[in-house]
Amino acid sequence: MNKPFSDEIIAKLEKTLRHISGGIKQNGRKILNNYPITNPQFIALQWLKEEGDLTIGELSAKNGLAFSTTTDLVDRMEKNNLVERIRDTNDRRVVRIHVLEKGHRIIEEVILKRQEYLRDVLENFTEDQSNMLIELLELLHQQMKIVNEK
Repeated sequence: MNKPFSDEIIAKLEKTLRHISGGIKQNGRKILNNYPITNPQFIALQWLKEEGDLTIGELSAKNGLAFSTTTDLVDRMEKNNLVERIRDTNDRRVVRIHVLEKGHRIIEEVILKRQEYLRDVLENFTEDQSNMLIELLELLHQQMKIVNEK
């Protein structure tokens, strides 16, 4: 099998992506310090905002967490009025997690602050560079999905 990239290029790419991911996480934690939620709660709220109401099992799969861990996470979020459990109208045995107004408000504020951070980071990029970055990151994400499904 032909290797399209040298080991050196792959190592450099992995290191760069790891540093970018770490920087984003670090800044994200700073932002969350001003809100009454933890990072795992933020991630769960993001999934619920993007996907709509999910069951605990669906949310567990999205987060890559154990069912019991997700149950505890939802319990804490429910106690803090971020989400509520609601019965599915089509199947009363199914319980879905629904984001409440407080949860929506927090997630929107946090995402805006994260976008402000990114705006500062990209301040010296041209519009063409930003568009190319988006295109390449979307391609990388699609390829990751394909490889992960194998």
